[in-house]
Amino acid sequence: MPAKAPLPYKRHVRTVWISDIHLGFPGCSAEYLLEFIREMRCDTLYLVGDIVDFWYLRKKRYWPQSHSNVVRSLLGKAKHDTRVVFVPGNHDEVMRQYCGMTVGNIEIINEVIHETADGRRFLIMHGDQFDAAVVSSPLLGLIGSKLYDNLLRLNRLVNWVRSKMGKDYWSLAAFLKHRVKNAVKFISNFEEAVAREARANKVDGLICGHIHRPEIAVDEGVIYLNCGDWVESCTALIENHDGSIDLVRASDVQEIIKTLPATHPAHEPEVRAA
Repeated sequence: MPAKAPLPYKRHVRTVWISDIHLGFPGCSAEYLLEFIREMRCDTLYLVGDIVDFWYLRKKRYWPQSHSNVVRSLLGKAKHDTRVVFVPGNHDEVMRQYCGMTVGNIEIINEVIHETADGRRFLIMHGDQFDAAVVSSPLLGLIGSKLYDNLLRLNRLVNWVRSKMGKDYWSLAAFLKHRVKNAVKFISNFEEAVAREARANKVDGLICGHIHRPEIAVDEGVIYLNCGDWVESCTALIENHDGSIDLVRASDVQEIIKTLPATHPAHEPEVRAA
């Protein structure tokens, strides 16, 4: 197999956004995430909701060592020169009562505006706030259902086989979601609701998670960015030191670690979304 060309990312970036980790849920890809957060350096790290899946933990106790390792790594970043901001989601909404507080050097904020190096302003929120605008979609009933759980178990099996074959991570769940008519309609409605909120707040765009679909898109001048998740897609958003924002996938991260230095040059080229 020919070697992949090095990706134009650096392991030190200005900002990282991660959402929908779902620690405490068997579908969480904690090992992929742990590799990412240990290797990527940033000035600010935003945790954009559903970091801990309290919904699942209420039904069944599940917390392997890898999930504790993720928490430990996040706390370590907060302790050592990284600003860590936690924006709670619906699966960890119990933490919303602590908004305005700092716990373990992690700021808890319901929503926050981030300004990029090139002066653009982005509203950051989890995204469950828009469910009312798209509640007619049957996909809402799919999320958290037994069918969805089984799909994620199959997703893990597929990627276990792929890893044995030396292939990169691939999301079966995301592949199927993108091809189901009701899911596609739900995603479209969700993105429209996000764009309206950004316009109402007079910002350049909105960064969220919630629907487990990574995306960078522009709707009539409003920039829509979705972090994706670490259950289906294994993706994050990064801001380079010139203010450009990229979508990074788990397979990209593995290539970063193998081929690129840990420091960044004084002037990085602008990189478009993957």
